[in-house]
Amino acid sequence: MPVWAMGTAGEGGYGSGLSAAGAPAMPTYLHTMIRVSDPAATIAFFELIGLKEVRRYENEAGRFTLIFLACPGQEDALVELTHNWDEKDYTGGRNFGHLAYRVENIYETCQRLMDAGVTINRPPRDGHMAFVRTPDGISIELLQDGHLEPAEPWASMANTGNW
Repeated sequence: MPVWAMGTAGEGGYGSGLSAAGAPAMPTYLHTMIRVSDPAATIAFFELIGLKEVRRYENEAGRFTLIFLACPGQEDALVELTHNWDEKDYTGGRNFGHLAYRVENIYETCQRLMDAGVTINRPPRDGHMAFVRTPDGISIELLQDGHLEPAEPWASMANTGNW
């Protein structure tokens, strides 16, 4: 049984909030991402419940647009709408993307997760981004706070499964 399936927050298990060295881990919530087929309709929907567009990024080469929404005064709790220009239909829950957290040291965080039996689906080969899944299969994006140089074993580690 993996470590994250045992123990409670105070016992050094999955939810302990401690780094491998025993220091408090300090992740920062970044956003929840959902894929959308009609950005205008989705933005209009979220505007009905009070969210507003706070920034947008279009990538012509990658053929996608990222639109970030937030409630006024809560710009640190974002919803990311991802519009893949060529996608026509999402099935099987593929429209829900992931939760994202900024971490102090992505290598230490991934090592702690691996030591607890968690699969690193997309290793932090670039020192910047990794993906893992919760026990229920929810995708979690981990983003490095600042910059770390690529390092082994992460730089040559292959992807595993989907994220």
